[in-house]
Amino acid sequence: MTAFRFVGSVAVVTGGARGIGRGITDGFLAAGADVVICGRTEPAPEDLPSAVGPDGVARTAVFVAADIRDPDQASSVIEAAVGRFGRVDVLVNNAGGSPPADAATASPRFSTSIVALNLLAPLHCAQAANAVMQGQEEGGSIVNVASVSGLRPSPGTAAYGAAKAGLINLTQSLAIEWAPRVRVNSVSAGLVATGAADDHYGGAEGMAAVAATVPLGRFGTPADIAGLCLVLASPLAAYVSGANLVAHGGGERPAFLTAVERATGGAGDR
Repeated sequence: MTAFRFVGSVAVVTGGARGIGRGITDGFLAAGADVVICGRTEPAPEDLPSAVGPDGVARTAVFVAADIRDPDQASSVIEAAVGRFGRVDVLVNNAGGSPPADAATASPRFSTSIVALNLLAPLHCAQAANAVMQGQEEGGSIVNVASVSGLRPSPGTAAYGAAKAGLINLTQSLAIEWAPRVRVNSVSAGLVATGAADDHYGGAEGMAAVAATVPLGRFGTPADIAGLCLVLASPLAAYVSGANLVAHGGGERPAFLTAVERATGGAGDR
C-alpha cells in the first residue's frame, strides 16, 4: 500500500505503459492520482495500468498515442491531460532508452534519434507542462528519469549517455528558470530489472551475475524508481528542486579491486 496520497492530482507519465514507466504509473495510480500516459503503440484495454487509490476509487490510466520527439505531439499529450482533467500537477519524463551501438559506426540518423528521445523530448514535454503549471496556484512538479549512464562513461551507448548527461543539466537549468512555481528534479536510475534488461543481460543467469556486482546485491525494480518519483512530486520534497537523486544500489564496484584480487588471489582492499 502506498504511503502517498495524490487524490485530486493529475500526473502525466511518458512511456508509462511498460518497464520503469509502468512502475511509475502504477505508483501514482495507487496514490490516487489521475494518470495520463503516452507512447507510440497503444496497449490493449486490458493491459492499461489501473489501481485502487487510498480513497477506495479504482482508476485506469488514460492513454494518448504520441511520438514525443515531435514537439507538437508532445504538446498534445499535455493538452489531452488538461482537456480530460482540467490540470497537470506532475510530469514524469520517463520515455527513453537506446539499443547498443558502436560510436565509431553509428549513423547520424541513429544518434539524432537517440538524443531526440532522451533529451529533446523531455524538454518538449516540460515546456508544455510548465505553461500549464505556471498558471496553477499550486504550480507543479517535473521529474526527469535520467540514468547513471549520464554520470559515468557509457561505452556502447555513447549518444544515450551524453543525452542523459544533458538531461541532468537541463533539470538544473529549468529548476532555476521556472522557480518558484514549478519544481524540477531528476532521478538517475542504475540497473533496473525489466523485460528489456533480461534480454540485454542474457536471461536469468546473466542477470544474477550482474546483480552480484551491485553492493545491495540486486537489480532495482520499477517500483524503486517510482518511489523516488513519488517523493519528489510530493509535499515532502517541497524545498527540493534542481536535485538529481541517484538510485543505483550503492554504485559500481571499482575495477581496481577486481584487478587486485586477480593479481594477488586475495580479497583486495574493501
